[in-house]
Amino acid sequence: MQEKSPPAGPKGELALRTLAMPANTNPAGDIFGGWVMSLMDLAAGLAAREHADGRVVTAAVSHLSFLAPVKVGDAVCCYTSLARTGRTSMVFEIEAWRLPQGQRGERQKVTEAEFTMVAVDEKGRPRPL
Repeated sequence: MQEKSPPAGPKGELALRTLAMPANTNPAGDIFGGWVMSLMDLAAGLAAREHADGRVVTAAVSHLSFLAPVKVGDAVCCYTSLARTGRTSMVFEIEAWRLPQGQRGERQKVTEAEFTMVAVDEKGRPRPL
C-alpha cells in the first residue's frame, strides 16, 4: 500500500492571513478549532461576495477536517477555490495552512472544508448569481 504524499502547497487563492494569538487557545495551548473555522468562513465570504457581486451568507459547511494543531505565533493562511456554482449558491473549497513562527517555507495544512455560500438580496432572500 502506497502512502499518500503530503500536499505540495495550498490550493486556490490566498484570501486571508492572520496571526494566532494567546487569546484563541484552549487549556492545552493549541488554538481552538472554532477560531480556525471562523477564519475559513470569513475567507469563503470574501471570495463568494466577490464572485456574487453582492451580499452572501453561509448556508452549510461540510467535509470539515482538522489535520494538525495551530500554535500561538503561527501565521494562519486561508486559501479559497470555487468548486461549483448553482443558480443562487457557490461551493468553495477552503484550506487553512500554518506557517510556524520563525520558519520560512515550512507550511503545513491544518484544516480543510467545503463552504456553501448563497447570494442574497437586501431582504436576505436567495437571489440569482
